[in-house]
Amino acid sequence: MKSAIFFTLISLGITSHSLVNAQIPIRELQRNTGISIFGEVKDVVGNEFILDDGTGHIIVDAGPRWYHQINVTSGEKITVVGKYDDDDFDAYTIRKNNGEVIQIRQPDGPPPWAGGRGQGR
Repeated sequence: MKSAIFFTLISLGITSHSLVNAQIPIRELQRNTGISIFGEVKDVVGNEFILDDGTGHIIVDAGPRWYHQINVTSGEKITVVGKYDDDDFDAYTIRKNNGEVIQIRQPDGPPPWAGGRGQGR
């Protein structure tokens, strides 16, 4: 059974918590922020991994390992909220099937590691 991909766009305007729901396969992602994708982790290299929803796959970037280390494993099914940009998906949060949420960064502004080592923490 193929996994569906779900995404949520954060509305611009009233509040960043105003949400619009829809579904879209990975192969049809466009440059947007606040998108939620669901799939199975295929390969993990550092804090980057390939997420596959059965319609396509994408590289998810969870920030540099020197800033923080994430713990996802191949075969795990997860939901990632973030933005599609530069042919990869920049993660804001990762939700595991066991309910654990990994906070990567806030959606607004530059990531906390933008200044390099020793910056943002």
